[in-house]
Formats: sequence, C-alpha cells, structure tokens
Amino acid sequence: MTTPGTLFSAAEPGLGYIFQNRFALLRMLDLPEGGEVFIERNDDVEFVAVDGRITLGSLKHKASGDRLSDLSVDFWKSVRVWVNHYKRDGRATSSARYILYSTASVSPGYLQYFVGDGGSAELRAKGAADVLARSSSKEIDKVKGDLEDLTSEEAQDFYSRISIAAGAPRIDAIPQIIDQRLRSTHPERRTALFERLEGWFTDRVINLLTGAIGGSIKVQEVTDKLVALNEQFRSDNLPIDFRNKVPGDIDVVNDSRMFVAQLHALEFQEERVRHAIIDYYRAFEQRSLWARERLLFAGEIEEYEDRLVDEWDRYKAICCESIDDGSDDAACLKAGRALYNWAVTSTENLRIRRDVSEPYVMRGAFQMLANEDPPKVHWHPRFLDKLAKVFGAAA
Repeated sequence: MTTPGTLFSAAEPGLGYIFQNRFALLRMLDLPEGGEVFIERNDDVEFVAVDGRITLGSLKHKASGDRLSDLSVDFWKSVRVWVNHYKRDGRATSSARYILYSTASVSPGYLQYFVGDGGSAELRAKGAADVLARSSSKEIDKVKGDLEDLTSEEAQDFYSRISIAAGAPRIDAIPQIIDQRLRSTHPERRTALFERLEGWFTDRVINLLTGAIGGSIKVQEVTDKLVALNEQFRSDNLPIDFRNKVPGDIDVVNDSRMFVAQLHALEFQEERVRHAIIDYYRAFEQRSLWARERLLFAGEIEEYEDRLVDEWDRYKAICCESIDDGSDDAACLKAGRALYNWAVTSTENLRIRRDVSEPYVMRGAFQMLANEDPPKVHWHPRFLDKLAKVFGAAA
C-alpha cells in the first residue's frame, strides 16, 4: 500500500522544480533592479547584485515537519557544490556567498551556527571537521575529499560565507506572499495578475534552460512585466491572453457554425474564413477567462454587444441602402462584403473598455454575434431570409 510519505517522495522532485521558479520570482521582486538571476548555472539559483557580487542558493522543499540535522545530506550536498565553486572562483578572493533555503527547520546542534548571526568562522570550520569525522555516509564522504585541499584559513573563510535560511515559505504560501507585493492592484484582481506573472516567468525559465534566450533573467525584466500587467488590470483596461493563440482543429470547409455559414454565403476565400474562426476562438476564450476571473462588471458584455449591434445596424443601412427585392446576387454580395469588411477593419474604436485595443476582441465579438441563433448580426442582405427558408423546409 502507498503511504503518504511515499506519495510525497514521488511528488518532491516535481514540487522542487515549481518551488525553484516561484521562489526565484519572489526573491526578484525584492532585489534591486540592476541585478539578475541565473537558474541552474552554479546552483539552483544564483543572484548577481548590481556590483557583481553573487549569491548561490540551494533550494530544498521538504515535507511538513522535516528538520535539518548535523548529518543532513541536503546541507552537505550543497556544501560540495559551494566548495567547488569557491575554489573555481578564486577561493579567498571570491566575493560569493552561499545560502541554503529550506522549508525545514534546523535541529539543535552544529547547523545552528549557520542560522542568523550563527557561530564564528572558527567554530564553523571546527564543527564541520567534527561532524564529517563521525559520518559514515558515502554521500558525505564525497564532500570530505572536496574540502581536503582547503587550508585552515580558507576553510574558515569558506564556512563564514554560508547561511541557512530555515523555514523558507512553502510552495503554496508563496502566492500569498507575492500578493502583498501587488498592493497597487485591486485585491480582487491580484490572483489573476499573479497567475499571468508566474506564467510569463515560467516561460522565461524554460527558454533560458533550453538555450532559447541568454543566460540570465534581469530583475528589470520582472519589473517591466509587472508594470505592463498592472496596466492591463486598471479599471479602463482588461488583460489580453490569447494573442497569437490558434485553435488546433480548424476545418473551414466542414465547420457548421452559423458565423462560418454566413461567410460562405459571401463567397469568401478559405483564408478569410480561417481568420474569422481564429478571431472567434480568441474572443470566446478571452471572455470566458475574464468571466472566470471576475474581471467584468455586471452586464458589461451585454452592454458592449448592444453597442456593436447598434453600430452594425447603422452601417448596414448605409451598405444596403440600394438593395431591394429586385437586386441581383452580385449587388447583395457587394453590400454584404462591404458590411463585413467594415466590421473587421474599421471598428477599432468600438472597445469594451477604453484601453482594450486588441483587434481580436472586436472582430471576435462580431463573429460571436453572427453565431447566435438567430444571429444578432448578419452580412449578406438576404441571409436571414435564406435561413428562414431552410428552417421552414426542415419543419
């Protein structure tokens, strides 16, 4: 039978990767804007200050109630990473600091020297030698070999650079901590803002680790992204999330939706119908997300659609002014195409809110109105008559 302990053990590596990203983001919100962060370069995270000083951080997300003891492998594995960096970086001439961030607490004993002000460099070095001498762990034995060529002075210097940040925030607590950094945003919108900020940051980390971008993430980048997101969450704006998103199952020929049928009635080429399907998808998904995140005012969508229908009705009157019962198909096609072209190219001023200028919001809204049953807008002057005949024949 699987026990809770083994479940956590299986989940721990996955949690560790997510924790790494969340913790790095949290720290970057508190760092000076001239700094930068490396992920998985010399350690889990590496913070580089404006003056070039670096701090290597090992991150450990442990089970609730876990403690770090003197012979904790987590600590000594980190020491092994750090001492090798220390030697590569010039030993005593290095400016590096080393921190173990762990959600665990520290048991009474030697490791307490590294918490807070801790013990002197001499006590740390002597205590390390005593602990390592009584260890029988093969993993810790590897550390002994890496430490052997340090002089007494270098050992003290090295251990003086180490800190343990015990009781680090757990992965599920970090969003609430970041929430307090977002006080310029309305409380009801902070969760939505955080999710977008974290999604962007995760993409940046993935691109960094796959080599798609340069080796670090600048603190200024996080600041700039946060400012941009804050702009989207003002009362006269809304976030845009589906730019460049495309549905995976576009079938221009066999799509039976009403708004697609309307475009076929205008005899448009497939590419234009494809664009309409994409606009519909983006607008529909965007509205759904806004609604789930409660970013819309009561009745806001209905009021916006009423404005669109009113403007459509006015322009339809212009386009179809010369259409009568005697008008041929060519005249109807010309009028319908002109009406549709207006809707998708000349309605950028018809915004749901003043600063929501993303074109797919407007274009997709018209497609959604054209997809109603019966459609609230139509393009071909005789489309509704044809539709009525189809339903009449079916009845």
